[in-house]
Amino acid sequence: MVGTANMVEVAALVGDTARATILAALMGGQALTGSELAFLARISRSTASEHLSKLVEARLIAITKQGRFRYYRIVSSRVAKMLESIELVAAIDVPPRYQPRSMKDDALRFARTCYDHLAGQVGVAIADALVTNGHIILAEEGGEVTDAGARFLAGFCADLTSKSRSRRLFCQPCLDWSERRLHVAGLVGAEICRRCLELGWLRRVRDSRALRLTPDGKSGLRDHFGLDLDNPELLRPRALASAGKGASVIPLRR
Repeated sequence: MVGTANMVEVAALVGDTARATILAALMGGQALTGSELAFLARISRSTASEHLSKLVEARLIAITKQGRFRYYRIVSSRVAKMLESIELVAAIDVPPRYQPRSMKDDALRFARTCYDHLAGQVGVAIADALVTNGHIILAEEGGEVTDAGARFLAGFCADLTSKSRSRRLFCQPCLDWSERRLHVAGLVGAEICRRCLELGWLRRVRDSRALRLTPDGKSGLRDHFGLDLDNPELLRPRALASAGKGASVIPLRR
């Protein structure tokens, strides 16, 4: 009964519109102030403070103080995975509600941060390219980096020997709620995201989880991952000349 009570408590916290909006904003991976979260949730600062206190108390988010500012963030990848799973169920398993598409929706579907890794069409395309070229093996049950993949990612300056590796999954498949296909999470996904932002290939869009592709990113993704962004079918990977073989992916049921 304790487990049921805890589940009810968490569901009630996430089920509030304002709190759900706050948590969705923090899924961008950045720490945000209470004022920023109040603006995004379209509520007053005092109301946001009440919601944030409940989320901190429930250990869904954490708070960091820097000078006179307080920054909030998702407390762990486990909480992020829960929120991501709710998004997935809402997008795929719940009867759809009519909602006109907007430029903001299209931007999120193209490229976005999913806590600490890449999602959307760009995230899925990178995962497809890694699988096609034998760098990772990605299936619904789990993921694995091949020897060729380890060398490839090292050349990309992805730090796969981080101490954080011992505290989290290394290479994890994650079902993308908008594309309904797998992208890469875990330490591997986080490092790919970090490098794409560090190299300036992708830029954060203000007040959004969306990411904007830069001209350097277009050429970088083409040269390094073999992604042809001029293809009308968008981001279908072409095998690189040095690609390995033997990687496979289990197709998802639609």
